[in-house]
Amino acid sequence: MPRYVPRITDGELAAHMEVMGAVLIEGPKACGKTATASQYAHSIIRFDDDQAARSLVALDPAALFAGDPPILFDEWQLEPTIWNRARRQVDDRGEPGLFILTGSATPRDNADTHSGAGRFAVVRMRPMSLVESGHSTGDVSLTALLNGERQTGDGTALEFRELLRRIVVGGWPQLIGKDEAFARTWLRSYLKQVVEVDIPGMGHRRSPGNLKRLLAALARGVGQAVKLSELAKDVGGEAGAVANETLYGYMTALDRLMLTDNSEAWRPHMRSRARLRTAPVRYFVDPSIGVAALDVGTADLLADPRAAGFHFEALAVRDLRIYAQVLGGVVDSWRDSNGNEIDAIVRLRGGQWGAFEIKLNPRDVDVAAASLLRFASIIDGSKHGEPAVLGVITGTGYAGRREDGVHVIPISTLGP
Repeated sequence: MPRYVPRITDGELAAHMEVMGAVLIEGPKACGKTATASQYAHSIIRFDDDQAARSLVALDPAALFAGDPPILFDEWQLEPTIWNRARRQVDDRGEPGLFILTGSATPRDNADTHSGAGRFAVVRMRPMSLVESGHSTGDVSLTALLNGERQTGDGTALEFRELLRRIVVGGWPQLIGKDEAFARTWLRSYLKQVVEVDIPGMGHRRSPGNLKRLLAALARGVGQAVKLSELAKDVGGEAGAVANETLYGYMTALDRLMLTDNSEAWRPHMRSRARLRTAPVRYFVDPSIGVAALDVGTADLLADPRAAGFHFEALAVRDLRIYAQVLGGVVDSWRDSNGNEIDAIVRLRGGQWGAFEIKLNPRDVDVAAASLLRFASIIDGSKHGEPAVLGVITGTGYAGRREDGVHVIPISTLGP
């Protein structure tokens, strides 16, 4: 059995198990949900490959709850009635840490599925960050940055070509230690399953050509607020734009599979009169999905620095989301009608927030820093407080705080 690689989610899961009756871990297929949940479970029921267990849901559901807790119900969405049964068990037993449910797709809304409020905690899991896969030192802590602390670190250990390879390979646990050729083959198979099995299995008409074009269009527009009307044209190809209903169905399916992970628009009070944009900035849950959809590798990214920059942004946003989640934070975007934009706004529940520009090339740090300072000057601090950190996340170099107060953060130094 492969050695378990500790995940940042471990701490979240353990904390929730101490106080909640059940925990739902959700995330895309193959991101490591089952492996993580199995570290805590005493009994495991796998609905994806155990037909006997699926039969018991109808014939003898009580038998499914007879094992020693915590009981793991893996891929619970295949038998959605298990949600209500687990909820009732939590109510009846009145103890924490009874059940873990994992799922790689959210079921359709169902009026018969009752709220898990007060019984279930929900943990979102993504593919591994660079800290988890061993490609970042974690010397620059996002927590410390948001506490206003100066952070330093050496980000020169991850060579530039290897950094691009991390984009191509992604953070999938099965690909740790694998070479690029293996990873690209694995990812092609992953997307083939999504296109030919997973999305049609959700009730959408089998249209592999349309779905492949949608994935490619999203990949070309990664890190951008691409309009749905533009996506509809790309998906339809020579036949013309697909119907809105068709496109919404595909986009909803990708969201239910948790393969997309968009940044919503942050709309703070501004001193500027510029109108704020409200469209989300589009990302996949892992940068490797985008490059796999385009069938490009490290050599292609080296030959196209502009495209490499967008996919690097997707890598950095993925890691920011993972590190911010531990703090109860979210990652948004900010854009106004004058063309000004900030790549990532990290907001915590307590009100602290920070702004980050993401630039693959360290030569772009000065321009990015000026953009951050200009942005901070037009935020109404009386409404939102001043930013705890302004930072430029870049590809390589040394981490530290500049004289203007902006942090420089090589991605291979960033951690929770």
